[in-house]
Amino acid sequence: MLDFFSEKYFSRWFVLFIDLVLVAFGVYLAFLLRFNFHIPVTEQSKLLLALVTVLSIRFILFLSGKTYTGLLRYTGSKDAQHIFFNLLAGSFIFIAINLISRFGFNYIHFVPYSIIGIEFLSSLFFLLSYRLLAKIAFGQLQNGNKEKNIVVIAGSDDKALITKKTIENDTENPAKIVAFIEYNKSKKGHKIDNIKIYHTSEIKKIAKKNKIDQLIITGNFPFEIKQEIVDFCLSYNIEIKTVPDIKEWINGELSVKQIKKYRIEDLLEREEIKLDTGKIKKDILNKTVMVTGAAGSIGSEIVRQLTQFNPKMIILYDIGETPLHYMEINLKENIKFENYKTIVGNILDRERLNYIISRYKPSIIYHAAALKHVPMMEINPYEAVKTNIFGTKNLLELAIEHNTEKFVFISTDKAVNPTNVMGATKRVAEMLTKAYYNKYNKTKFIITRFGNVLGSNGSVIPRFREQIEKGGPVTITHPEVTRYFMTIPEACRLVLEAASMGKGGEVFMFDMGKLIKILDLAKKMIKLSGLELGKDIQIVYTGLRPGEKLYEELFYQNEDYLETHHEKILIAKVKDVDFETITNHLKELALILKTFDNYKIVKKLKEIVPEYKSNNSPYEVLDS
Repeated sequence: MLDFFSEKYFSRWFVLFIDLVLVAFGVYLAFLLRFNFHIPVTEQSKLLLALVTVLSIRFILFLSGKTYTGLLRYTGSKDAQHIFFNLLAGSFIFIAINLISRFGFNYIHFVPYSIIGIEFLSSLFFLLSYRLLAKIAFGQLQNGNKEKNIVVIAGSDDKALITKKTIENDTENPAKIVAFIEYNKSKKGHKIDNIKIYHTSEIKKIAKKNKIDQLIITGNFPFEIKQEIVDFCLSYNIEIKTVPDIKEWINGELSVKQIKKYRIEDLLEREEIKLDTGKIKKDILNKTVMVTGAAGSIGSEIVRQLTQFNPKMIILYDIGETPLHYMEINLKENIKFENYKTIVGNILDRERLNYIISRYKPSIIYHAAALKHVPMMEINPYEAVKTNIFGTKNLLELAIEHNTEKFVFISTDKAVNPTNVMGATKRVAEMLTKAYYNKYNKTKFIITRFGNVLGSNGSVIPRFREQIEKGGPVTITHPEVTRYFMTIPEACRLVLEAASMGKGGEVFMFDMGKLIKILDLAKKMIKLSGLELGKDIQIVYTGLRPGEKLYEELFYQNEDYLETHHEKILIAKVKDVDFETITNHLKELALILKTFDNYKIVKKLKEIVPEYKSNNSPYEVLDS
């Protein structure tokens, strides 16, 4: 039976033939309606003339417009628009012929205008109706023997309705929508397309009544409500999916392929941060801004967000040629931003930096370039010190030399009570930045400190995802490891906000929310992937890596903090650092680097940062 709808039996020419038959019927119906279902003998010749002329013109337009080429089972709004405008064009031609005949043939009308209007409407109705019926028939025949997915849609707006229609039209994966859920109690009991709306608290009731296979989130639910829904679904092995924002739909239409599986990033997202965009724009508008590490996870997002505030120029400075190349493509093709310069360079190359800063004279420098991977830096302290400390020192001195208005240093929570080389080098860079502000306060030196960001290069979530896709095992260093997490866009929004409010010398600390257990994170990622822990995939503990902490800290034990006008941003009251003392330390550290002796380098770091106590590292011997 399905073969009837295949191109072999239901060819394009057959579709064209049916279209013309329906148009002929439309002309006949128009005459019937025009003459109250009794066509006078005197009008029958006009009927014949109208049939021949209308069919001829429609045939030519159908051929040229190729209205018959679309597969009936995939008929959509684009096909409907195509047919509408094709029929409308024909009707205008008929009107034109009428007007011409009026001046050349003794006012004899080709056909009454009422006939033209009725024919257009009836032909449009017939052509669209039979396509829709064919599509429904094909779907019913194709899905007749398939088991339907039982689906609940979380949302109750137009987006939810469009989602319902989209998944119901999916012939590959037939679905039955059993309920909409909504946290707004005023909508409870109402119906959308004859499907009842329930309150979110009634999801258990729905699950008892129906064996739910999928829940699709379309609405903007409060964070806590969304968490409850997701936790319920994970507990009952219900697949969770999300619908992208309307602006991401292809040509304004939602495709089934765009409805994606819920990701751990979605689960960890918090309420959207409200920014003082006016203040940020005032800080950036028509100014030249430089971003070091511009192709990295944080740097690239800072660049993307800066483009919204109309800077005069963004200088993208990064040592990574390939990621910088992709960043340039993204700016050109996706963001449509052209006021930028991409520069491949190392922050250790002082002459190169001096040339770039003196030439472009950036008003603000966002310093995100760093060596950040803890285990790698634990065995390469020389490189960590060179880049994270002396690279920062180059930028600080050049910012002062060239009268840069603001310098924003991107630090990390690993700089608090560091247990590894990376954290210690970032702490020294913090101390250096603060010391330079105290000595030369013409430039506003600002420090921002935050924890792990979701999805950054080399972070735990992409690693877990890769391991899950390969079938496991998922490796965790220790069952009790906890971390703070923040999305990359969220962190970068806060960086811009903190930079705009900074007067100089502050260490801004971001509210990272609650500590998250990495083990729980892995378990949820496995469930969201539709796998069962212990059956489909295993978790293996590998032991703490060199320099790794069990938990991260946001403040030093005796470190106080001040609140700001933004609830997510605090100012840590960090002890001032004497400029002469820190610069003398760095002179000695520079001499020690020439020895390439890792133990001597780390010993000096511990002298500069007394709180630095190594953990699970060969350098623990230096603490005794």
